[in-house]
Amino acid sequence: MARAARGPKFVQFLDSVLRALKELGGSARPGEVVEVVAKLKSIPETQRQETLQSGALRFDNQIAFARQYLVWAGYLDSSKRGVWTLTEKGLTCPGLTEAEALRLFKEQHALHSSGARREDGEADEGDSTHEEPPEGYKENLLALLRQLPPGGFERLCQRILRESGFEQVDVTGRSGDGGIDGIGIVKVNPFVTFKVLFQCKRYAGGVGAGHVRDFRGSMQGRADKGIIITTGTFTKDANAEAVRDGVPPIELVDGSQLVELLRELELGLLPRTTYDVDTAFFEQYRGAETGTQL
Repeated sequence: MARAARGPKFVQFLDSVLRALKELGGSARPGEVVEVVAKLKSIPETQRQETLQSGALRFDNQIAFARQYLVWAGYLDSSKRGVWTLTEKGLTCPGLTEAEALRLFKEQHALHSSGARREDGEADEGDSTHEEPPEGYKENLLALLRQLPPGGFERLCQRILRESGFEQVDVTGRSGDGGIDGIGIVKVNPFVTFKVLFQCKRYAGGVGAGHVRDFRGSMQGRADKGIIITTGTFTKDANAEAVRDGVPPIELVDGSQLVELLRELELGLLPRTTYDVDTAFFEQYRGAETGTQL
C-alpha cells in the first residue's frame, strides 16, 4: 500500500520558520532564522553540515525553500534586502499544523512550480528534496567564487571591504603569516579608528573552531579586530569561538553573507525583474458575463 504523500522535506519547517521569526521580533536575517529553527527542531550539528551536490548546506537550503513558500502564501513579505519579515497574516497566524503546512505547499506548488524535483532528477511531489534554492543565482555565484585563484579571491575581498567603508585596505598574502591575507582601517569617527586583519578562505565545507583560534593567535598584538571571509560555512563551535569572552572578537562572513554583500553592493550581479501571474487577481473576472459592466 502506497504511503500518503507528505510533501518535500522542507514542509516540516514551515511552522518553525514562523515561530522563529516571532521569537526574533517579527523580522530577522536568514542566518538568525536558521539558528532558531535548528534549536526549535533540535537539529544536530552533523545534520547542519550536510551538503548537496552543489556544495550548499542541505538544512539551510530547506529553510530557504520554506521561506519562499511562506512568501508566496502571504505569511512573509517579499523583500529582497536580506531581512525576512512577517506580514500581518504571519504575525496573527497561531501556527501551522502538519496538515495545514502540506496544504499550503500543494496550493503554492500548483501556482508557482512546474514540478518538484528530487536530487536524482526525478519529479516527485510527494517526497522530493530540492537541490536548487529559490534564488538559484546564489549557488551559481558561490561556485564561481570557489573557482577563483587565491590571489583573485583576495583582491575581490579587498574590493568588498573598500566598498563597505574600509580604508587603506592592503592585501599582503605572504606565506608564513599565520593565514593573514590583508589589513584595513575602519574609521568610526574623526577620533576613533580600528586596525582590522582579514583572512580570505575559498572553501566548500565548514570552517571549524580550531581555524578561528589559529587566526586569532596570528593577529594577537597586531590589530584590534579580525575578519574571516569564506565561501563555505562556519560550524557552531566556530561561531561560539569567534565571540568567546576574554579574547578579541572575530567577525565571521560565510558564503551566504558574502553573496548578500555582493548583492547589496551591486558587485558582480546584474539585477533582473521577473513576474509571477497573480491568479487571485483574475478570480473577480471569471464569473463576469459578456457585456456586463462593473
